[in-house]
Amino acid sequence: MSSSNETEIEGYFVTGTDTEVGKTVIARDLMRRLKEQGHTVLGMKPIASGAIQTKEGLRNEDALALQAECSIDVPYDWINPYCFEPSIAPHIAAEQAGESIRMDIIQYAYSQLVEAGATAIVVEGAGGWLVPINDMEMMSDIADQLNLDVVLVVGLKLGCINHALLTANHLQALPSGYMGWVANHLSPDMLAVAENMRSLSERIGEPMMVHAYDESMV
Repeated sequence: MSSSNETEIEGYFVTGTDTEVGKTVIARDLMRRLKEQGHTVLGMKPIASGAIQTKEGLRNEDALALQAECSIDVPYDWINPYCFEPSIAPHIAAEQAGESIRMDIIQYAYSQLVEAGATAIVVEGAGGWLVPINDMEMMSDIADQLNLDVVLVVGLKLGCINHALLTANHLQALPSGYMGWVANHLSPDMLAVAENMRSLSERIGEPMMVHAYDESMV
């Protein structure tokens, strides 16, 4: 586990092989495990695409789920500083909204969570590891700039081996901060689950956690 040189907290970035692979489920599970270890835990979804308009403003379902798991109450804008209504790539959503996603805004929101008293922060990405957030930066730059350990969520479905290996190869080349991967069972109907798990484990190591759609599948 790594921590910032300026703050003694544990920070994690949950990325995925794709969208809709269960990043929020795993992020909340990680938050619960950290709370069981005695941490004051906060969650963060820096950028969210796909939101509904409420009297408080745009709200994203994943960000609200992370907020509900937090150890202490903090403003929604600290958890989700960039929220867009359409469920499209974040940089496109920002462009359509006439906004530019800025890293300094994300860093400020993260610093507010630190100042609020968090001893562990779980940050959930949007989409996959290399999703653009603006003309120059990608989702991976958030993990890098915030100095977060990376957890890869592999959604077990047809095509997951290729997506997982491509992403894991990139993460394993990082100088530090790659924690490992999580196997997330998305459906009880997937064929050859054990064979897919074996293929992945042989190539990128054993998963650090297995989250099952149905415990009998594991």
